[in-house]
Amino acid sequence: MTKSISFLLLMFGFMIAAAVPSRAVASDKDIVETAVAAGNFKTLATALTEAGLIETLKGEGPFTVFAPTDEAFAKIPKGDLDKLLKDKEALRKVLLYHVVSGKVMSADVVKLKSAKTVEGSDVTIAVKGKDVMINTAKVLKVDIETSNGVIHVIDSVIMPPADKKMAPKGEKKY
Repeated sequence: MTKSISFLLLMFGFMIAAAVPSRAVASDKDIVETAVAAGNFKTLATALTEAGLIETLKGEGPFTVFAPTDEAFAKIPKGDLDKLLKDKEALRKVLLYHVVSGKVMSADVVKLKSAKTVEGSDVTIAVKGKDVMINTAKVLKVDIETSNGVIHVIDSVIMPPADKKMAPKGEKKY
């Protein structure tokens, strides 16, 4: 895992960690560079590296990424997270479940009831009062525009339907 973090630092240079504003202006940085620069997506960056998805999310896109924060990944028991990081196929599936093809801004997301992910399964979308939910994950920040898509920050790691058995008893998320 340390090698992965070092690889990302070398790959992207020494970026200054900054808080991501709730609405960012379109950037010349791609999804990966934007997430790394934010400073609160270190586990996501490591997972993307382990799954071999860095180049994909640096690609032309556009992509919409529902990005779990480090705090979201911290909800996963350490043993389960370590196991997931070692299982490249399962990790790819989980990460691609957080990605939708196209650039779907928040004004469009709230009009949808579901969206097809790159993994192949649908996520459910619901507006509950002022909150927008992707499955059972709450959207924390929206419309972080990048050169190849948009990021919406979520508070939990969402699991594809076949992987829900990994969730703690009584929960469908981490």
